[in-house]
Amino acid sequence: MIEIYKTQAGTELLHRHELLKLDSMEKGCWINLVSPTEEEIELVVNSIDVNQDFIRDALDDEEKPRIDVEDGQTLIIIDIPYVYEDNKTIKFETLPMGFLTVRDDYIITISSRQTTVLERFRNAQIKDFYTYKKTRFILQILYHVSTEYLKYLKHIDKKSEFIEKSLHKSMRNKELYKLLDLSKSLVYFNTSLKSNETVLERLLTGKFIKLYEEDADLLEDTIIENKQAIEMATIYSSILSGTMDAFASIISNNQNEVMKFLAAMTIVLSIPNMVYSFFGQNFPLPLGENPLMWLYVLAGSVVICLIMSFILWKRDMF
Repeated sequence: MIEIYKTQAGTELLHRHELLKLDSMEKGCWINLVSPTEEEIELVVNSIDVNQDFIRDALDDEEKPRIDVEDGQTLIIIDIPYVYEDNKTIKFETLPMGFLTVRDDYIITISSRQTTVLERFRNAQIKDFYTYKKTRFILQILYHVSTEYLKYLKHIDKKSEFIEKSLHKSMRNKELYKLLDLSKSLVYFNTSLKSNETVLERLLTGKFIKLYEEDADLLEDTIIENKQAIEMATIYSSILSGTMDAFASIISNNQNEVMKFLAAMTIVLSIPNMVYSFFGQNFPLPLGENPLMWLYVLAGSVVICLIMSFILWKRDMF
């Protein structure tokens, strides 16, 4: 999908902006590529003479955050949070997003899937956003990406607390698998945030994009938000790992208790079987002709069972 937007000229003086959707590319516009087809990539490449390798790199799900400059074109790739539903379960992952500035004329955003961050820009929900202010536009996106991480990290924390409460009620492997998924998500987030931090620090040098005073302040705020997200991801990951280990130990201990109880019951219940087997042999026994002999055998079995149960109880088998 390809979308072209441009801020209407003159709206900056009115302290508001109106985002227009265009049918063709023109200077000062924003080109948004979301999982573009080969034809759409060729259209952009031929229309504004852009390096198509830059576009394809940003669409690669395995691409790492980086900055690349070539022939007046600057490619910035970062990892953004991506949330989706799989089998009625919310998954938290990351995917690359590319920002490509072509000379001083165009800015292109490239992603393999729709993102909530760009949705707010497309709907003109971001204050002081202008497509022709390319540096500020990129920094605004980076800032909102960092805040998105913080938002989803809080969601992960709340979800882990809910699963913990479920584990207190029912020790099932299902809940542990859910915690494992959240733990993997935190690893993805932490790794991506640290990679993004490297990109942000390089941008702060001013070698890749021209930074005005306000832009530098916004970038510093973005770095602070990103560092906070890294700290939160690290703390949550540590807590979640400890929680999983604790509950895994509890489940294992509960299983051991059940096995110990079953072993004790087997020992106790085997006593009457041994006694009855002995008296069931086909040879004469003392008092074998006594009509109350079965009562004596039954009473003796019960007494032996009680004694054995007491011994096992003293050994914490019950």
